[in-house]
Amino acid sequence: MASRKLLDEVDKLVAVSSSSSSHKELVGKYTGVLTQITALPQPDLTDALHHFIQSVFAGEVSLMVSRTVLTELCNILPSLEDSFSETISKFILQKVQTRVISFEDQVVQIRKHLSYLYEKQQRWKDAAQCLTLIPLETGQKQYTVEYKLETYVQIARLFLEDDDPVNAEAFINRASHLQADTTDEKLQIYYKACYARVLDYRRKFIEAAQRYHELSFKTVVNEAERLSALEKTLTCAILASAGQQRSRMLATLFKDERCSQLSTHSILEKMYLDQVIRRKDLIEFERGLMEHQKAVTSDGSTILDRAVIEHNLLSASKMYNNISFKELGSLLEIDGEKAEKIASHMISEGRMEGNIDQLNGTVHFEVEQPLVTWDTQIQELCGQVNNIIDMIGEANPQWLNKITAQQNL
Repeated sequence: MASRKLLDEVDKLVAVSSSSSSHKELVGKYTGVLTQITALPQPDLTDALHHFIQSVFAGEVSLMVSRTVLTELCNILPSLEDSFSETISKFILQKVQTRVISFEDQVVQIRKHLSYLYEKQQRWKDAAQCLTLIPLETGQKQYTVEYKLETYVQIARLFLEDDDPVNAEAFINRASHLQADTTDEKLQIYYKACYARVLDYRRKFIEAAQRYHELSFKTVVNEAERLSALEKTLTCAILASAGQQRSRMLATLFKDERCSQLSTHSILEKMYLDQVIRRKDLIEFERGLMEHQKAVTSDGSTILDRAVIEHNLLSASKMYNNISFKELGSLLEIDGEKAEKIASHMISEGRMEGNIDQLNGTVHFEVEQPLVTWDTQIQELCGQVNNIIDMIGEANPQWLNKITAQQNL
């Protein structure tokens, strides 16, 4: 009986909407009816709300009234039971589908609410896709840089939770174009943390390590999270492919006194000192890896196995002038053929100096000449400086002559 009376009252409001001169009065009446409807028990509540929503979008109701009333309804949605709130939210979006432009603010509010509900249910993909439908770049409303940045990062985070790093990277890249335009430090930290995770999931471990390491020094982040970022830095550095970048990162971490607190410090020490690491040394470390870090590569080995084999191969290059494939395989705890392939791959990429002698079945390592390398780099740098001076001379010869004369005094 109560619900029927309320429905009749809603119909009367629709009937007088076109002739009513006071929008404020009409909105007040709609809001009053809405408050009474939300107090109804089920199933009357569902029927009454559906009827109320349909009436709000009736042609006789002015756009100003519809927007205001729909905003009031959006504000009530979080107070409803989750599953019912989801149903009503979807019903509103269905009814407003042909007039989205006219109700952009309200539609965005509903999509944010739906995304929150999906996230509570760990429906990560649905939560992310719900936010992607917000017209941040194409809508009539001008959104702030902070709002767009936060939304893009949130979408990326949700796609990561769904183990979809490809879509996560697409949205974090959109955020990358905005992060320099905000002074909100907490939002920048939020972006950097998510970006590091994306790089981690995409197996760009050395880049991820650099991002995590940067976060570990941010004072705005609490100490526990800074230590967690440092631990992730070390994990990514260990998993990264062997090479100069990785060596520099390991050196940086080894000199960081905070790393002595980490359980993986013993592995860091062995890697930094170019010591061979055995499989038994990695058991505890491997248990702490995330699922995407346990992925199997194309040759059948895990990411960790591959990283450690490459490290051990570099260690062997410092201990031996040459070694047979069989002995190298025994040292690396793999078969000789696989050892040859990995050595060949590292040499071809310039990550290790040496050559392969397939006739004799050996790998010959070349000892790096640090002074020669240093001299070459200095020579290249001086050449680049001379080129810059020549370009300055062509652009402004008078200024260059003046500076040269002053130096000769």
